Amino acid sequence: MDKNTIVGFVLIALVVFGFSIWNKPSEEKLAEQKRLNDSIQNVQRQKLQEELKLQDSLKLQAMDEVVNNFTAVDQSQQFVSANNTTEVVSSEADSVEVAETPVEKTEVAEQIVSLENELLKIEFSTKGAQMKSARLKGYTTYAGDSLYLFNKDALLSLELENKSSIKLNTKNAIFTPIVESDSSVLILRHSFAPSQYIDFIYALQPESYMVKFDVVVVGMKDVLSSTSKEKFLFAWQQDLKRKEKSVQNEQNYSHIYYKFLGQDVEELSSKSNVTESINEPVKWIAFKDQFFASVLIADYSFDISELDSKVLSGETYLKKYGANLYTTPVAENDGSFKVGFRYFLGPLQYSMLKSYDDAAQETVDELDLDKLVPLGWTLFRWINQYFVIPIFNVLNKTGLGMGVIILLLTVIVKLIISPLTYKSYMSSAKMRVLRPQVEEINAKYPKQEQAMERQRATMDLYGRAGASPMSGCLPMLLQMPILIALFAFFPSAIELRQHSFLWAEDLSTYDAIIEWGTSIPLLGNHISLFCLLMTITNVVYTKFNMDMTNTGQQQMPGMKWMMMLMPVIFLFILNDYPSGLTYYYFISTLITILLTLSFRYFIDEEKLLAKLEANKKKVKKKSGFMARLEEAQRIQQQQQKKKNNGKGRR
Repeated sequence: MDKNTIVGFVLIALVVFGFSIWNKPSEEKLAEQKRLNDSIQNVQRQKLQEELKLQDSLKLQAMDEVVNNFTAVDQSQQFVSANNTTEVVSSEADSVEVAETPVEKTEVAEQIVSLENELLKIEFSTKGAQMKSARLKGYTTYAGDSLYLFNKDALLSLELENKSSIKLNTKNAIFTPIVESDSSVLILRHSFAPSQYIDFIYALQPESYMVKFDVVVVGMKDVLSSTSKEKFLFAWQQDLKRKEKSVQNEQNYSHIYYKFLGQDVEELSSKSNVTESINEPVKWIAFKDQFFASVLIADYSFDISELDSKVLSGETYLKKYGANLYTTPVAENDGSFKVGFRYFLGPLQYSMLKSYDDAAQETVDELDLDKLVPLGWTLFRWINQYFVIPIFNVLNKTGLGMGVIILLLTVIVKLIISPLTYKSYMSSAKMRVLRPQVEEINAKYPKQEQAMERQRATMDLYGRAGASPMSGCLPMLLQMPILIALFAFFPSAIELRQHSFLWAEDLSTYDAIIEWGTSIPLLGNHISLFCLLMTITNVVYTKFNMDMTNTGQQQMPGMKWMMMLMPVIFLFILNDYPSGLTYYYFISTLITILLTLSFRYFIDEEKLLAKLEANKKKVKKKSGFMARLEEAQRIQQQQQKKKNNGKGRR
């Protein structure tokens, strides 16, 4: 985005902001509008009471509440569990009073009802019929506490509108729990009248992180406005609580993700506050952190999605997520309306998430929940999907420690790419044995203005001997996608979480050997030992490799120090990254050094030089690339001569 575009957006934003302030109604106008609305509601209430005066008082109260508000108080507060897997805990709550109606204040008791299986325990509140907490049984936080995806810091409410344009919201409504014979199903019902009610239906199957969630609105077809009949609005909010040791790393991996219907998965930025409105059909919305996620999946789609993500400062909460989701209800034959969802509440384990699409028949049916695991861009993701993860899963099934598994994975990867390492070494070996001849060329053309002749003679030598400076670069470039893929894999592998190795207590986070109170820019408040070992090893390898690949050609000033500085820079970049990643790079560099030493031990450089000398005697047809390179050098040399001649005449 260029400067003019940024300035344009800023000016537009200022105009819109100023216009909104200019047109904001005064306090007097707001008060007058409220008084007018209250008067209209009173007239409507009196008219309705006159029409229904022959009906009993209970019927009158129920219909009055339908017109005015959505916080009806259920008369039945006593509930006895029908099975041993459903718990009910009563607690005091604020009394509810219907304004301006002849209804006495009624004390309402909030109840907590739970569903659970072997993996997950969910507590529901009868106030709002919402999930109050979700605890993953097999996981703990970095501090050893029970791990909750949320605990009194999440909210999902349904907002409707009646024909009088009055909002009907389930946020503070009291629901009655109904437990069916199947202990895995819970119905929370809010009744306006015996034939008018809203059901929130939750079902949790054994050994599953997936919760079925249905909303059914019964007997309100003649009460709801046409807008609410066409679109139900669900407001979903969650404050993301810290679960991992590294606040910065967890913050970087915490996003709102969403999947377009039948298309790809997108995400909001994790670095800043973001608000986005999506007017295309969306299959699911995910509130995600580094290793866990709450995902709301529509049976059909969300027609409009308004997403909001805010970065929170502090040590307890990382993000504040919000979503307003509009979805089209299904009108049943009996006049009721139904909307269906699924909740995924669980860990981001790639193979498990991928299994949810095993039965998908078409692309539009695929959930692509595995995209919640960030494995890199397309090429790197393919490498992780079809190469790294299958090998890792096989090793993981052996029951070995995670440190040993990473070691074996490193060895396998290095063996697979060892032919490329060998080719790179052979290229540098050829350049090294030709070094004396290159130095003779340098002595023959010592002056700066003879640089073109010197370079042309050197390239001619390499061409006749069958050596090429570029042949060593290609194998290194071919290895880069694997290295980058592994850079994305390790921070996202939940299998490493809370597995220790040597001094590292948790391979999914940093292994601090030294810590201090204040944060230093770029370095933080600690030094990770595996990262330090990785840096030292890379400095040694860089020095070793530079000595081996010294061809005798002149280098740019400062190039040597730049090469030595790069490993040190990675100390600052990777210091806060998982120790499993830096442990891998440390072992990988050690293996590379060992392979290089073994190549040097087994390869006879005198025989290699003799082979190159024999190549000089062969008549070789120059490749198109070499011919073009020499022609370019010849033209450049002629231009340089003309330039020098011009200076001499002046």
